[in-house]
Amino acid sequence: MTCLRRQALRFAAALLFGIPAMASDRGPIRVEVVRDGAAFQLLRDGERYVVKGAGGAEADYASVAAHGGNSVRTWGIEDAVARLDAAARHGLTVAMGLPVAAERFGMDYGDPAAIALQRREILTAVQRLKDHPALLVWIVGNELNLGMTDTRVFDEVNALSQMIHGIDPNHPTTTAITAGREPLQMVLERAPDLDFVSIQLYGAMALLPRYAREWLAGRPFMVTEWGPVGHWESARTPWGAPIEMDSSTKAKHYLANYRQLIEPHLDQCLGSYVFLWGQKQERTPTWYSMFTTTGESTAATDAMRMAWTGEWPANRAPAVIAALLDDRDASQEISLDAGTYRVAVSAKDADGDSLSYQWSVKPESRATQEGGDYEAPISDLVGLIEDPSSPETTMVAPVEAGAYRLFVYVYDGKGHAAHANIPFLVAERP
Repeated sequence: MTCLRRQALRFAAALLFGIPAMASDRGPIRVEVVRDGAAFQLLRDGERYVVKGAGGAEADYASVAAHGGNSVRTWGIEDAVARLDAAARHGLTVAMGLPVAAERFGMDYGDPAAIALQRREILTAVQRLKDHPALLVWIVGNELNLGMTDTRVFDEVNALSQMIHGIDPNHPTTTAITAGREPLQMVLERAPDLDFVSIQLYGAMALLPRYAREWLAGRPFMVTEWGPVGHWESARTPWGAPIEMDSSTKAKHYLANYRQLIEPHLDQCLGSYVFLWGQKQERTPTWYSMFTTTGESTAATDAMRMAWTGEWPANRAPAVIAALLDDRDASQEISLDAGTYRVAVSAKDADGDSLSYQWSVKPESRATQEGGDYEAPISDLVGLIEDPSSPETTMVAPVEAGAYRLFVYVYDGKGHAAHANIPFLVAERP
């Protein structure tokens, strides 16, 4: 069967049965990093392409596109073809994460056999995916500097970049590292074959002007993760629990960081991927999640629509004004004895939608993982909230002494939500 015949049949299937034609029929679209005087640009099919991206392993690609985004990123090659096809259907591109194993997962960069096995897996994937039109760039490993003691990992990143360029001349390579001058210098020295370096910044986003002006002067770069202040950077309670911003404060933080830090550097920064367009447990189920566990979007997605398009969505998420436990907020030290305590939340909705509420209590996370590694969800403690659906109710202090966290969610009935949480300590009982 000829290629034209196959394409005709796929097109007919799309018309008759609603089956989308395979996005990969077009073939590769060339992407390159070019210099224009003192500035840098990413060109896709000859046109400037500023990445307005979102990161999320299970991201809803339709919602990214609807909010004005143009790209998504992955952290691996699982279901890669399906993800590329899905992105193409929504007019998005994909920064494909390649599974270069970090030393903290047991990889030995002094073991030739382990390196050879990893190379075969990565280069096989590159060969398989390189001609897909939705492919944008290759991310050769993610945060390999975390827990690193053997700098040969970045020698291998350089070798892989060279091999990828030999197989695929149409797509740039990069690697993504956490904030810091030393890891950045290491990558620049040991992996010069990369087309650009990618950095991942949370609270350290405030340092972006310094990265651009000093540490990455005269070089292109991308911000492949950014979002709220990280749990490792935030203020803490006396017992060590990190204090999380409520969803409304986070949304303001997202929009301010994009406008004040990313946009002014787009002559050098090739674009960015906001984190996390989805939901995950990382210290809490809400810290980085721009969606709730039940799928509602938060004000952070509204902020990104404004950042990417200059317009707010037609219907916006509700906003938390204040959440209180025993008339104190999350910034105040809250240590409770046995007893019953008032909890209250005030919220508003810009669209006048009717609001509903949900309270819950969880034990404080004991996770120690780094780099977004998997954390198991934490179950709610039942029976502690008198009326979990009321904006003002009471909570009975848990029986066992220890650290806990009170959560409240506010829903507008239109697919959007707001949230806040308050860490508290239950004192030892005599």
